[in-house]
Amino acid sequence: MENKVLGIHHITAIAGNAKRNYEFYTNVLGLRLVKKTVNFDDPGTYHFYFGDEAGTPGTILTFFPWQNIPRGRQGTGMATDIGYSVPKGSLQQWKERLERFNVHITGTGERFGEEFLSFEDPDGLPITLVVPALIDDRKPWETDEVKAIMAVRGFHSTTLSLRSISETSRVLTEILGYRFEKTEGNRHRYITSAIKGAATVDLSELPSAARAMNAGGTIHHIAFRVPDENVLMEYREKVLAHGLNITTKIDRNYFFSLYFREPGGVLFELATDNPGFAVDEPLSQLGTSLKLPPQYESSRAEIEKVLPSLS
Repeated sequence: MENKVLGIHHITAIAGNAKRNYEFYTNVLGLRLVKKTVNFDDPGTYHFYFGDEAGTPGTILTFFPWQNIPRGRQGTGMATDIGYSVPKGSLQQWKERLERFNVHITGTGERFGEEFLSFEDPDGLPITLVVPALIDDRKPWETDEVKAIMAVRGFHSTTLSLRSISETSRVLTEILGYRFEKTEGNRHRYITSAIKGAATVDLSELPSAARAMNAGGTIHHIAFRVPDENVLMEYREKVLAHGLNITTKIDRNYFFSLYFREPGGVLFELATDNPGFAVDEPLSQLGTSLKLPPQYESSRAEIEKVLPSLS
């Protein structure tokens, strides 16, 4: 049986104020902070991972919160929306909750037969809550205020904004195993049948739109999920055979990765399920202490001094 990409593994975005970012995603959206570490290339900056109880692939939204970073610009050549799956009947609850926290709601309606509610996080990052056509039975993380009846289940989709979708479509279908489903306006939907949740990628074709500027409130990259390192390296060969450049395997402590930029300009990652977030702290304590990559452990005291307070 052919090894397949298992939908979206994680999405990584850029934020400004770390405390504001942490409070919004844990308090307002009710996600769990499953890992608190630092940027591999800039250890004076946090790297947050938010998700379900265990940080299951398909639920993980990660952030680099760079203090005082300027606001970026949505546009072509970038992923421009994060779609979260929520239960049927919950959008009104979410609307009321977001309004209570003065969140900027940008739209409501129906897309591909699915109800949605769109808003921006405090840095202007576009997020859409979607009621999927098929019941999403993934177990959510619950908080005192965000119970299972409304809690997000994980990713539903992401949207890539492109001047032309043709070459990106080929990458999705010929390399990553997605299939075209349907078109609505300038939005083209691609789905993988390898998994239920986090299975959708929408390509939005905007021929005359301005190019994106990657900074605060924008998505840095989209990571696609593979089960292990053997499959990861199989996909490396597929990407190379397609004529695209791709990195060597990189150990990210909680998964192994490859990175490549698809022809439309969006940075893609391929990431493994293994070893997972419980490799350096037990499930019950995920996200409660600062975890450093081994190369920075000897500098822990200095790093802790420069990282902003979250309290």
